[in-house]
Amino acid sequence: MLVFCLALAWPCDAIAEAVAAPTEDGHRGLNGIWQALNAAHWNIEAHAAYAGPLVPSGALGAEAAGLGIVEGGAIPYLPWALEQREQNFQNRMALDPAAKCYMPGVPRANYLPFPFQIVQTPDYILFAYEFAGASRTINMNQPDLEAPAESWMGHSRGHFEGATLVVEVTDQVADTWFDRAGNFHSAELRITERYTPIGPFHLLYEATIEDPKVFARPWKLSMPLYRRMEKDAQLLEFKCIEFVEELMYGHLGTGGPP
Repeated sequence: MLVFCLALAWPCDAIAEAVAAPTEDGHRGLNGIWQALNAAHWNIEAHAAYAGPLVPSGALGAEAAGLGIVEGGAIPYLPWALEQREQNFQNRMALDPAAKCYMPGVPRANYLPFPFQIVQTPDYILFAYEFAGASRTINMNQPDLEAPAESWMGHSRGHFEGATLVVEVTDQVADTWFDRAGNFHSAELRITERYTPIGPFHLLYEATIEDPKVFARPWKLSMPLYRRMEKDAQLLEFKCIEFVEELMYGHLGTGGPP
């Protein structure tokens, strides 16, 4: 850590104090820019690398290997839903909503290969995502507030359990996927997220997934989130161009294991 701090030309104690300082409601601040460092965007289950579509240079692209973030290994799909996931995978470039620049939904927004920012106040917590300008607001003091309608990023209500931010996400449209591999859900999806500080530079992210229409039982994913520590760290613009992946590469996609 000392080498890391010296490379940034910042005192280590000052960094730790700044990022771990509690907010006015007494909770350790989640404020900052965070990013997942894994291959869950491609497939949340463990998977080998497999061929993807051609990239602009003409070289064959690849979808990166990953150890997976699903606890227990496999998602407990109902039989019909497992068949649907296989069909989704085979047609992923044409069907993946994120390839068309739709909002990524929850939890996928948290492990896209882009950073996101948390801005914390006692009444609301804002999540701002670099991908396509996506965002969501966590309502902290309105436990009975209902969603006016289903939406791509869902309806989020939160509270603290000790140092852990717990967020209940409901009313998310059925169109979002969990990843590029075609893992999906229905409109009955309900997610319980947990954000737990495990040091000044890391959060443990956990999400319990419930959807009795698609899954045989609730299941869970988990991963660390890393604080971006560049001196001038900030979200930049990723202006996703609608349908560009499908139009440019969709017909060139090749199969591989989901």
